[in-house]
Amino acid sequence: MRIAIVGAGVAGSYLLNRLDGHEVECFEQRAEEKWYTVCAWGTSQPYVASMVRKAGLNFDDYVLHKGYKMIVDYGTGTFEAPLKGLVTYDKHRLCEDMLKGHKVHWGTQVKGVDSKFDDFDMVVDATGMPRSLLPKIKDDLLVPCLEYEVRSSKLPWDDFYIRPYRGMRGYFWYFPLGEGRAHVGAGELNGAYKGEMEAFIKRYDCEVVRKIGRPVRILPPAYCQPFTSGKVVGVGESIGTVYPMLGEGIIPSMQCVETFVENIDDMERYSEEVLKRYDIYAKVYRFVRAKIDGNFSLIRNFPELFSIYMHMRSNTERYGLETHLTDMVKLSHI
Repeated sequence: MRIAIVGAGVAGSYLLNRLDGHEVECFEQRAEEKWYTVCAWGTSQPYVASMVRKAGLNFDDYVLHKGYKMIVDYGTGTFEAPLKGLVTYDKHRLCEDMLKGHKVHWGTQVKGVDSKFDDFDMVVDATGMPRSLLPKIKDDLLVPCLEYEVRSSKLPWDDFYIRPYRGMRGYFWYFPLGEGRAHVGAGELNGAYKGEMEAFIKRYDCEVVRKIGRPVRILPPAYCQPFTSGKVVGVGESIGTVYPMLGEGIIPSMQCVETFVENIDDMERYSEEVLKRYDIYAKVYRFVRAKIDGNFSLIRNFPELFSIYMHMRSNTERYGLETHLTDMVKLSHI
């Protein structure tokens, strides 16, 4: 097949390397010199490494910091979550390397399937949050985020730190990148993070290396249908593959690519497999939504909380951290 991939983020660049036997081209709206892969660059090394290997690369070459604990500040106290493979890595350089050797049309704005796609059998929407080629989502839920890459000799933590906002409407994060650098960011539905980064920079005498702001979709796949429209098919964040509780989308997007590759000859089956694979995300979303809407009750919502706990506990390698029920109950009170 002749396949066009629109978007050169983690989903698009990984998919380019997973379509052996097909004629593939990528279309990216930003010019090459302005293209940059956003997010805090945190992921689970053991889990991602096996997928990156399928792209012909060694994930160890991109690791920046190996974590051993995550400090979680829940307002009235803190706890430390032991880490089991959570790292930060140079996501931008990895995506750059996955794009090498492939045909990429830089600086190409794509707003619809026009004549330039006439000779393609399939067009993949890997545009992430914009979801440029698929029908708009009803009642979409996007969390505004702001992130700085900073450099300082006075950074306050030597490992991961997060502080959820009230009602689990978002959180403040600190992800170390090594050598006195870190990604510091925050996202909150109503913009409660405003001023956080500026205060952090002033307090710790930081040099701002890069500033990035963009919303993150936390609506899961079950709420982001359809996944296909004509010869367009979505992968990654464009169809909601972001873990609603953490706003983490690197692994989910790469998993979605694998599901796409496995079902490339049957888009109906692809849609069914996506819904099955991310069914837990719908449960997590309902839990988060109850907190956001102020309708959460520990007694009423405990079955969902317990399901989330069991999912994360049984997938320690996937999330790169140990999960304890008592800690999740603490978070549910925020």
